[in-house]
Amino acid sequence: MEEQKKDGQLEKEQQKEERIEKTGQVTLNESEQSGNIHLISIIGEIEGHDNLSGNAKTTKYEHILPSLAAIEDSAAIQGVLVLLNTMGGDVEAGLAIAEMIASLSKPTVSLVLGGSHSIGVPIAVSTDYSFIVPTGTMVIHPVRMNGMVIGVPQTFDYFKLIQDRITGFVCSHCNITKQIMEQLMTETGVLTKDVGTILVGEEAVKYGIINEVGGIDKAMSKLHELIAMQSILSDDIL
Repeated sequence: MEEQKKDGQLEKEQQKEERIEKTGQVTLNESEQSGNIHLISIIGEIEGHDNLSGNAKTTKYEHILPSLAAIEDSAAIQGVLVLLNTMGGDVEAGLAIAEMIASLSKPTVSLVLGGSHSIGVPIAVSTDYSFIVPTGTMVIHPVRMNGMVIGVPQTFDYFKLIQDRITGFVCSHCNITKQIMEQLMTETGVLTKDVGTILVGEEAVKYGIINEVGGIDKAMSKLHELIAMQSILSDDIL
């Protein structure tokens, strides 16, 4: 009996390790505090409809979206922790992930580690509360597009439409104003041979993009706090 129990635990650990390796996700259920937490990591480049190089570290949105739907439908998972260390990537895929996270009914917290650049910014602010480590960076810049660009008014209108969608989402999910956001995007003195702004740790908080400077300890504590608050509200309603 004891042997079967050990084999079962070993199999669960192997399955957990395989899931982390393949998708960068795992359900954290060892805490003594109430509520299982699902961890999602947004690492490397966010991959969209086109497959990136096999050597590139990527986050595939076709892995993230079904997981978010399953989390919403799960009675066992009470909260979501999103870890970010991304250079950005596909705009449509990034916005899709951000919209899905923002629409979850479960409490959510994000933590920016190495960086959350470009389309990683909307994902970082899509949660109920956000943290950034002191050395974490966020790069704010206008939309860029690879491949052939036709220099006609329709193309520039399309670029503006995409940019407005990103700006609108970010500004509606954090405390930065559209005017300041656009100023940061068009800054010419910070990024070499490019436009945009790099914000490090406390600067991202100062501009109202991120809620607080902190690490994994603060992020986990805040998520458990939000889960407890939601549980109390649910009990009051019942």
